[in-house]
Amino acid sequence: MRLIALLILVTPGIIATLGIKLIRDTLFGISHPIFFHISIQFIVGVLFLLGGIAFIGGFIRHRDKKRKQTNGRF
Repeated sequence: MRLIALLILVTPGIIATLGIKLIRDTLFGISHPIFFHISIQFIVGVLFLLGGIAFIGGFIRHRDKKRKQTNGRF
């Protein structure tokens, strides 16, 4: 069961890392053949980064809320 939970947390981390790589490659002018234009590559990288961070943050917040470790609204 812990292995499944670990995989659920590692997958968004890998996606966020891929987003950082795509953003970095865009800034250095390296285009990947999957994307039609370099700006699309940047947008996809930002979405991957924000999505991965949001998922991990939501998971941590949900866990803390379940254990009653949060104060008030946040």
